[in-house]
This record gives sequence, C-alpha cells and structure tokens, in this order.
Amino acid sequence: MKLAIILVNYNGKKYNSACIDSILQSNIQGELLILVVDNASTDGSVELLRKQYKESDKNRIEYICLDQNYGFAAANNRGIERAAEHGADYVLLLNNDTEIAPDMLEQLELCAARHPDSMIAPKIYYSDERNRIWAAGGSVSPVIRKVSHDGLNQIDSGQFEEEKKIEFATGCCLLLPMTIIDKAGFLDERFFLYYEDTEYSFRLRKMGIEIYYCPKAWVYHKVGGSSMGAQSPLCAYYISRNWLVCNRQYLGARYPIFLLYYILNRSVLSLLWMIQGKPQLVAAIWRGVSDYCKGRLGKTEYYGRLSLRILHRNTENKS
Repeated sequence: MKLAIILVNYNGKKYNSACIDSILQSNIQGELLILVVDNASTDGSVELLRKQYKESDKNRIEYICLDQNYGFAAANNRGIERAAEHGADYVLLLNNDTEIAPDMLEQLELCAARHPDSMIAPKIYYSDERNRIWAAGGSVSPVIRKVSHDGLNQIDSGQFEEEKKIEFATGCCLLLPMTIIDKAGFLDERFFLYYEDTEYSFRLRKMGIEIYYCPKAWVYHKVGGSSMGAQSPLCAYYISRNWLVCNRQYLGARYPIFLLYYILNRSVLSLLWMIQGKPQLVAAIWRGVSDYCKGRLGKTEYYGRLSLRILHRNTENKS
C-alpha cells in the first residue's frame, strides 16, 4: 500500500513536530509520504519543519505552501491532488494536533483490507488523558441528523472494541482509498472550517459507500488545538452557518423540523453565553445565520481577522 498522509497546517508550530515524529516512528511496511499543506502560516512553522527534517526524512516529507488561508477542506483537497500525482493508493487526513500509536497505520491498513472501498476511522483519545475517549466512531440522530461522537468523554474499559459500520466519522483522522475520491469527489470547500467531515459522511452513505470504525487503531488528539477551542468566535460562526448549509442539503422534508430545533438550540446557547459575559460568541452565532441566509459561504474575512488577533494575544500571554 502506498499511503499519503495529509497534514493541514495553519500556525501549528507547537503541534507539528510531535505529530510528524509519531508518524515516522510507525511500523507500517508500505511506502509512506507526508504532505504538509500550509495555509499561509505566519508563525514560521514550515521553516522550522524544513530545518528539523532536512536530512534523513526529507524524501518522506513534502510541503505544499498555499498563498493564503483557504481553509481545511481546500487544503486537504490540494493534498489529495498531490497524493494522486504520487500514485497513492490511500490518503490519510490527519489533524496536525494529534499523535498516533506506533501500529495505528498498520491497523488501519488491515481494517481497510477487510473492508475495501470504505472510509475507515480510528479510535481517538484525548492527548492529555490517554484512556479517555474523544471519538470511537460516530452516530447520527434519526430525525434532525445531528452527529455525535460515540464514547465521548468515557474512560475506555473495553466497551468500544467492536469493528463495525458507523454513520459519521470525524475529520480529525480519516483513511480514504483513492477509489472513494474517484467516486465521491473532494471535500466541499464551501464550508472552509467545520462540517466538511459531516457533509462527506452524509455524501458517502447516500452513495452507498460504507464507513467503518477500527478500534485497534489509536490516535491521541489535542482537542481544539487547531481551531482555538470550541468557545471562540471562529468556531461559533462556522458551526452556526455550516450546520445550516449541510442539513439543508441532506434533510429534505425534515429540514423544517431541524430548523425549529436549530433556532431553539442557538437561542439557548446565546442566552447562556450572554449570562457568562461572552457577547462576541453570541454575535458570531447570528452573523453565521445571517451569512447563511445571504448565501455568503467559504471564508469569512471578519472572523478570520478577529480569530487571528485572539490567537496572537493568547500566544503572547503564554510566552
């Protein structure tokens, strides 16, 4: 198997090395290529990687430097295109704020052999508590099609050891055979950030393509590391907007029922954040709704600039 691992980087200086080191320490036997797709980082992260890996591993790591931040979906798509040029049989989409177990790639390969032409998702733990589960597959609610991580926050005591079909897989780590890309196409770049994985899961299942959970493949995730965490204007905006975009496409006659739930959900969250003194998050929710109604998709410049200022301020405070 020729595998290309795609790491999307945007100012991920403090995460990239640990992720790449864990990949290079894997015991997989096949041909391996790491494609670092950089979304115009400003923290010197790519320059640091070039220095760190300039000798023995330079032929296994390739850098694709984009001229601006095109978002998670577009960056992965550029990596997939490059993987195809290299003749890869599989691509692994992997968050750069992760580390993988030494046999993770081997276990994914074995699972893929048992389930050809399927998307494969590993078991994902919290990086700072490596027996606590972040995702052991994913489920979708029957009416409003709300996705959730199986096993979220549970201590692993062997309750998720069954290799099985699942309905949803998080984009934190996904193994895709190139045959699926040929059939289903690339990630949807309208989303920019968040919900690309949900839409892709929905798309595959609608086409009759299965998704499998592989419990023996382990990933450790620094949750929120690549997006500044759940409670940021960036996150609030894109989730509020893209949730509408995705469900409008796939719910059909059930969409009005979802809208009732959505309005209640966002209103309660807004009230909670106002009580907590977080008006920026409330504004982000409703700006996302407004932009959806106006057909403004892709990247939002406003929250891109705002989130960058917050990220730089947080970085300065920690240094």
